[in-house]
Amino acid sequence: MAAEHRPVLTNAARPATYDVEAYNERGEMVPTAIAGEHPLTLYLDKREIVTLMTLGHAPEALAIGYLRNQRLVDAVDDIAAVQVDWETQSVAVTTRKQKDLRDKMDKRTVTTGCGQGTVFGDLMEEIDQVKLRDDVRLTDSQLFDLIEKVRKHETIYKQAGAVHGCALARTTGPAAAEIMMFIEDVGRHNAVDAIAGIMWLDGIDGSDKIFYTTGRLTSEMVIKCAQMRIPFLVSRSGLTQMGHEIASKVGLTMLGRASGKHYLAFTGQQRLVRTTPQPTALA
Repeated sequence: MAAEHRPVLTNAARPATYDVEAYNERGEMVPTAIAGEHPLTLYLDKREIVTLMTLGHAPEALAIGYLRNQRLVDAVDDIAAVQVDWETQSVAVTTRKQKDLRDKMDKRTVTTGCGQGTVFGDLMEEIDQVKLRDDVRLTDSQLFDLIEKVRKHETIYKQAGAVHGCALARTTGPAAAEIMMFIEDVGRHNAVDAIAGIMWLDGIDGSDKIFYTTGRLTSEMVIKCAQMRIPFLVSRSGLTQMGHEIASKVGLTMLGRASGKHYLAFTGQQRLVRTTPQPTALA
């Protein structure tokens, strides 16, 4: 269910793209769309936390999701307001009950996310407490349907490039999947945080959902997916050693190199059901 005490939110989305002049190999001027990129400094109860480089497409959700995934706020009901001000390039989050953040703030890990993400506190230790559902299944037909729908989805990337996209999806039939939301940003960690923020605000249960990302499957992506209790993580890209290690530890079903009707299941294969006939090898 959605947050009982929904925070007061601004609605300060920035334009996703901007038109600039570019010149092609023949010296001709070609109007070209480029992705936006804006610094946004996050303040929590007047304390500066981090500066995020963002597309600015969903800044309020980004701030909430970032605080959720970093465990800097315990519940969305604790948040009183999220106020974005692009003139000062800041987002101010105020809570109903201030929390002592000194221990978490003293320990930071710079991650491999695009633009470099930052993880606070002992999130790696908290992962030991994550339990993902093992009674949910994903058929290859559902996966292939999702891959095709992501491919056809109208995106900022198709218009301007220079962004990563993340999608939250659910299965809707034996061979069908539905994209519930699709968020793009200049860094994939921003996109996943924005989705986490929307899930928190709207009370969306992740325990039977699928998370898709265009970026590589790093430890950061696996941790955030596990925190949202999502059992399936899919990417058209590859993965890192630590991402694989953590996915194995929490029992996440991690699928990489997913394109067309091809994928590689690196962990959690027990949740996959093969329903699509496979071509027989030639003798």
